Amino acid sequence: MARSFSSQEEIEEEGAVDLTPMLDVVFIMLIFFIVTATFVKETGVEVNRPQSSTAEQKNNPSVLIAIQADNSVYMDGRRVDIRSVRANVERLFAENPEGGVVIQADELSSMKTFAEVLDQARQVVPPERVSLATEDSA
Repeated sequence: MARSFSSQEEIEEEGAVDLTPMLDVVFIMLIFFIVTATFVKETGVEVNRPQSSTAEQKNNPSVLIAIQADNSVYMDGRRVDIRSVRANVERLFAENPEGGVVIQADELSSMKTFAEVLDQARQVVPPERVSLATEDSA
């Protein structure tokens, strides 16, 4: 049985596709991915790391500490006094206790500054979860 249409508007209305449900699904997926995404933490400064042939990839560091060539220490995008590193590590480590500490020391920074930062971090975090960031020389 053939259908007869009385006007052109009814023909166009019959063939139209409603995109509203698809857009709803896309927006819900977008919100889901934004909420569940993990964001990469940065120290906020550029550091020339030393090279190493035995470097290993560390996943999920909860605390990043940068030591620049002039021995200034940066955590969470801001400069901190070297005496307050432990308190800052405690605060940041409490947010993600499963993570670790990665120290990004510039190759021109002093060993004394690195040792102080390392000691303060190890007072809060188990020593096996504290590491030094290096460039892969391979």
